[in-house]
Amino acid sequence: MTVNSAALARAEVPALPAYNAGLSSDAVRARYGVAHIARLGSNENPYGCSPRVVAAMGDLARQIPYYPDASCSALREVLAVRHGVQPEQLVLGNGSEDIIQMLCQAFTGHGDVVLTQRPSFGLHEIYPRMMGATVELVALTADLEFDLAAWCAALQRAPKLAFISNPSNPVGCMWTAEQFAQLLQAASPDTLLVVDEAYVEYAQHTPGYPDTLALLQGCGKPWVVLRTFSKAWGLAGLRVGYGVAGDAATIALLDRVRTPFNVNQAAQIAALAALKDEAFMRRSVQATVTERDALAQRLRAAGLRVASSATNFLFMDLGQDAAVVAEGLLAQGIITKPWKEPGFSQFLRVSVGLAEDNKRFALALASVLGRPI
Repeated sequence: MTVNSAALARAEVPALPAYNAGLSSDAVRARYGVAHIARLGSNENPYGCSPRVVAAMGDLARQIPYYPDASCSALREVLAVRHGVQPEQLVLGNGSEDIIQMLCQAFTGHGDVVLTQRPSFGLHEIYPRMMGATVELVALTADLEFDLAAWCAALQRAPKLAFISNPSNPVGCMWTAEQFAQLLQAASPDTLLVVDEAYVEYAQHTPGYPDTLALLQGCGKPWVVLRTFSKAWGLAGLRVGYGVAGDAATIALLDRVRTPFNVNQAAQIAALAALKDEAFMRRSVQATVTERDALAQRLRAAGLRVASSATNFLFMDLGQDAAVVAEGLLAQGIITKPWKEPGFSQFLRVSVGLAEDNKRFALALASVLGRPI
C-alpha cells in the first residue's frame, strides 16, 4: 500500500523550488571522466583556509564524542570584541543561511511581505515562502545595478522583513555608503532590515563600500547583519556564519527557533583559529580581487556583457541558454552556475579561482561558444 505523505504536508511546501546547490567534484569526475576539476560554481575561496585552522583540527578527534558549546561562547566573545557589540547581540549558525531560516521562522508568516532582490540568493525567497509569506522582488536596472528609487519606494510600504544583499549574489553589484544611508532613511521602523554581507571582505576593496554596522548603530530601526566564514575565510566545508543584531531582544527571539548545537565543534574551533590569522584571509582576498578584475577585462574584451562585481564571482550575459553552456563546460571539468530564474536563463555565474583555473575557464568558454576569449 502506497502512503501519500504529500497530502499531509503544509500547503506551502510542495510548491517550493529546490535550492540549486550545484554538483560536487566527484559527481563531475564520475559523469565526464575528467581528471582536473575547476570548482568555479560555489564562490569558495580557492586558496583555502589558514594553516592555523589545519593545526587547530589536530585535537578534534578527542572531542568528537561530546556535544559542542550550544551558545558558541568563545566564538561569540571574540566576534563581539571584533565588531564592538555585546555578545548578546550575536547569533551563530550552521552557515549564514541557517540564520536566514531562523529569521523567517521567528518573524514571518501568512499575510506578511518579505522584500528582496531579483535575481536573488534563492533562500531569501524560499524560506519566507516556506512560512507562508509573500515575497516582493525588486528588479535591477537595465545596467545590472541596484535600483535605489524602486528599493526606497518598496521599503516605504513597510514589508515585515527586507533582505538587503550587499553586495548582491548572484550579480555582484553593491550599495555605496550614500545609497545605503538613503535606504535606511526610507525604511519603516516596522521592517526588520537584514543586511546580508556574505562577501563583505571582497567588497571592502571597492571604493564607497559602507561601514554597515556603523551606519546601522542608533538608526532607530530593527536590523540584523549577516556574515559568514564560508567565503573569504575558507571554511565552506564546516558551515559557520553569524548575525549581529541591533539589540539582544532580536537574538533572544532567534534563539527560540534555533536548533540546539547548530554549530558543530569543528566549525567553532576552525572559526576561532581563522580569526587569529586575518593576514592569510586578506592575502587570499587581494589575490582573488586581482584575478577577478583580470578575468572580467578579458571577458568584456571578447564582447561579453559582465556585471560590475564587488565579490569573488562574475555574472555574465551569454546571449543564449546558460544551462547548455554550463553543460559544455562540465564536460571539460569546469563547474559553474547557470542562473535559472525567469528572465535570467542566459546568465552564467562563475566564481573566481586560481589563475590557472580562470585561464582554463576562459579557454573552455571560448570553445563552447565558438569564439575567441
